[in-house]
Amino acid sequence: MNIINEFDTIAAIATPIGTGGVGIIRISGDKSFEILDKIYSKHNISAGKISFGQILDNGKIIDEVLILPFKNPHSYTGEDVIEIHCHGGINVVRNILDVVLKNGARMAERGEFTKRAFLNKKLDLSQAEAVADLIHAKTKDFAKQSVKNLSGALSKKIKEIRNDIFNVLSKIIAGIDFPDDVKEPEYNYLIEEFEKAIKKIDEILACANSSNIMRQGIKIAIVGKPNVGKSSLFNTLLNVERAIVTDIAGTTRDVLKETLDWDVAITLIDTAGIRDNHKVDKVEEIGIEFSKQSADEADLVLFLYDASKGMNDDDKAILKLVENKDHIVIANKSDIVSERKPDVFYLSTVTKEGLDELKEKIKQKAYNFSLEDTEFVTNNRQQDCLNKCRESLLLALNASKAQELQDLISIDVKSALLCLDEITGEVITDEILNNIFDHFCIGK
Repeated sequence: MNIINEFDTIAAIATPIGTGGVGIIRISGDKSFEILDKIYSKHNISAGKISFGQILDNGKIIDEVLILPFKNPHSYTGEDVIEIHCHGGINVVRNILDVVLKNGARMAERGEFTKRAFLNKKLDLSQAEAVADLIHAKTKDFAKQSVKNLSGALSKKIKEIRNDIFNVLSKIIAGIDFPDDVKEPEYNYLIEEFEKAIKKIDEILACANSSNIMRQGIKIAIVGKPNVGKSSLFNTLLNVERAIVTDIAGTTRDVLKETLDWDVAITLIDTAGIRDNHKVDKVEEIGIEFSKQSADEADLVLFLYDASKGMNDDDKAILKLVENKDHIVIANKSDIVSERKPDVFYLSTVTKEGLDELKEKIKQKAYNFSLEDTEFVTNNRQQDCLNKCRESLLLALNASKAQELQDLISIDVKSALLCLDEITGEVITDEILNNIFDHFCIGK
């Protein structure tokens, strides 16, 4: 962001573009009330009091609106903020935004409202990132977890660890700078404190894998030969006719993806039937390669074969492709077979026999990632900072055990503190900051 524009008054549409009951235009900055006075039918609006009136453009009524005025620092951004609540509809909100921009505001950049909240110390950086997580949450559980970080759960834990480490560093520095008045802390004390801090960091990092899966979800690919019922299963799990189903081999030629919320975000992938490349045209050949790639990248593979025909060499070849992946072997078309093997999962996409059991089996696989009891939700940036902090503390711990000079130990302790400060944004580069807020939507 250009530093000259850093504290301009900004405006943007804060609700999704499209038809709806209500649309919201948000204005933030020193000129917010001044701009409102130019375009609103009423004047001398008081902060904290909702007002009803009309937005005007050269005396012409644009819409009837509700005005929510906030005076700094009592607002989301910490600046003067005006929220204009108008009727929903793409043209209505855009017309009002145009009037606001014409009277002194500029268009907000991605995440600029939340960035200003961070710069004005209304949120720390981990809380600001929680805003993005909350907006983009793919499941209701991840939304709930994101609210914990927004309310400061992660920040409090980081600050707790930081205070413990800072107290240790203070005692080390005092002993170094004032040796006649203050004794250097005992090495046993240093060892105990560093081990405690590392243990607390490990508690947060233990939730890292679950955090990543909550954020990204898991990929489930359905693979098998043509005409074994892959697209039928895809449609059945989605409960919608998403994929074309025919008795013609090779109907599915591309990869289809849809997202499900089964408490875990699941990306379900329907793939082209895998068969001998000599029997297919160029388009289907490309689809088959996509199928193999999807199976390779999936977290879980549903391998289907035709129960009425049994598993032949072609089926076994496909199964071999996914044998090292977490997978479920499914015998489809169970409604037209009489004999069944005890160690095979039978399913009918026609009668829905076995469907509920398959859903439960998939959910159990997903829940093996331990998502329900995630105490701390972290992202890759935060995890990287925590790992670097842990490495520095481990160096300090080993140096303490070897009773090295405490002046040298203090260097690693300072490095650990800097890593924690990067999580909350006390120490952060413009490049990292811009990268974080570039992932926000405009208007937030």
